Formats: sequence, C-alpha cells, structure tokens
Amino acid sequence: MTEEKALGILQSINREEGQTILEPLGSGPGYWVGAPSVIYDEESKYFYLYYRLRRPRGEEPDRGYECQIARSKDGRNFSPIWRAEKRQFQSLSVERAALMKTPNGTYRLYISFVDTADGKWKIDCMEASSPDKFRPEERFAALDPDKLGLAGVKDPYIWPHAGKYYFFVSYAPLPPKPAPSAEADLHRTGDVFATGLTSSNTGLATSEDGLKFTYEGDVLSPGAGWDAGAARLTSILPIPPVYLAFYDGAISVEENYEEKTGAALTYDMRNFQRLSTEGPALTSPDASKSLRYMATVSAPEATYFYYECARPDGSHELRMNKVRIRV
Repeated sequence: MTEEKALGILQSINREEGQTILEPLGSGPGYWVGAPSVIYDEESKYFYLYYRLRRPRGEEPDRGYECQIARSKDGRNFSPIWRAEKRQFQSLSVERAALMKTPNGTYRLYISFVDTADGKWKIDCMEASSPDKFRPEERFAALDPDKLGLAGVKDPYIWPHAGKYYFFVSYAPLPPKPAPSAEADLHRTGDVFATGLTSSNTGLATSEDGLKFTYEGDVLSPGAGWDAGAARLTSILPIPPVYLAFYDGAISVEENYEEKTGAALTYDMRNFQRLSTEGPALTSPDASKSLRYMATVSAPEATYFYYECARPDGSHELRMNKVRIRV
C-alpha cells in the first residue's frame, strides 16, 4: 500500500502539466535556471524560493554566476527579494542551497560553492532575520570536505525532524591513495564531480541546532543501472508511515549536469529502498531528458513540486507542479 501511494504521487507529477516559473537567460546547453530550494512560511503566508542562474563555461561570468531568493503568495508568481554573485563568495561557481526558517524565527541559507583558493566544493551557512538580508561576507563554514576526508560536498538539503536536523549532501569520495598528480587533477577544473575520478553519492550529517554537524557517512550510493554514476538526494516528502525521497541519478559522468529523478522510500533517513530500479521515475520529454533538483513543499491547499528540467534547445528551466495529495 505504501509503494502504491508513492507511485501514485510520482504519476501525479506530470511535467507537461507543470508551469514554467523561471526561464534561462540564454538558449542552448549550459544555460540553466534552477537548483531550487523552497519553503512555505506559515506565519507570513509567503513562499520563499532559492535558485541559481548559470551560463556555459567560457561565457563570463560563467557557470553558476548568481543566486537569488524570490517571494510569492501563490507559489507560482515570484518576485526577487535577494541576490548574490559568485564573486561575493570568492567562488568559481555557486550551486544549490538549502533554505530554512528556524524555530526562533530567523532564516538560514546553506549554500554550496567552489572555493577559488583550492577549487573544492564546500558548504557555508548564512543566518538573517529575513530572507532578503543574507550577507555573504558574514557566512561561516557548515561542512568542509577536508575535515571530512572527502573530495567535495555540495547541493545540501536540510530536513528538520523530531528535534534533529538531517543534512543531506552530495559528496565526492576521495579515490584510494591518489598520487599527487591525480589529486591535483581532482580540482583542476573546479568541479571534482565532473572529472570521472570519483562519484556523486549522498552523505548524511546530523545536528541538534543546525549549526554544528556530525557527519555520519554514506546513506545513498550509486546503483547498478541507470543511476550507476550518481545518487544525489534532493528532497523528502512525508507519506506516513514512511517518507518518499527524491534523488538525482546518472548512468555515468557523461550525464553529469543532465541527471534524471529517481525515487526511494525510507523509515529512518538512513536506509533507502529504491522504487525506480529499472529507470528514472521522472524525466523531461525534451533534449537530454534531464529533470533534476526536485524540491517539495507542503502548503495548506496542496503540495508544490519545483524542479529544473531540460527544454527543447538543451537549456534548463525551473518548473512547478501543484498537486493535492491525501496522506
């Protein structure tokens, strides 16, 4: 019955019935808008949506050059209220962040970026009284790959649950005893996940306060089929008595940047049973068929699914499906 409920939810997320929320600034591969993180603030009745903007490599400012937060009353029509450029993070590229409101009413943004100092993906945190007041110069480290013995960490997703913060991140394992030259190759391009020298796995860190994290290790590794190259958890949706997890998968490093969405079930946030064993659960009908970075949020009238997906010209847009779910 639980699997049937999960499969019914997946079938209700019809990309062609979705609505375009934001369009990329250019046409063709490498132009993206997406990597969303979204919350619904029950106090203000606003949706707050984080997303990043990207250009192809070589078209300056290239890669993930800017991130924004926008606000909406209906979950469909958003107005930007905050923006930051990659240079403000001393970064080669910014990517997905995790936006949340704390129990004491402040807001946090955990953002992943490539540090220009060493070319490594890291995650820092900013805290502010409202989502339009984040200051990159006041950020502090949330997860540092060097301290964890990893090659990189990025694309965080935070899940407050039962008095604890579950912090899921995409991580790149260090290759076994790499030679000095091989270690340099890991970060030469500023994107270890695209080198083919490692993989994209999901790791879990936990915290009592959302500030100091204990890294617990791998919870979702690449599979043996369509997701053999990547397994990156992107969001969790409660469907009592279990939780439906969405993750990005890729068959190999060749599909890096063009992942597709898989689904899994979990009872404890640490053990995941894949539902999409034979192929992706959700894809775009266009170009690379990429549909990735699923973000879910429940509001009083419905559950909203935001995701980045391929357009016919190969660029990526940000779309949303509004679904009424009985749980």
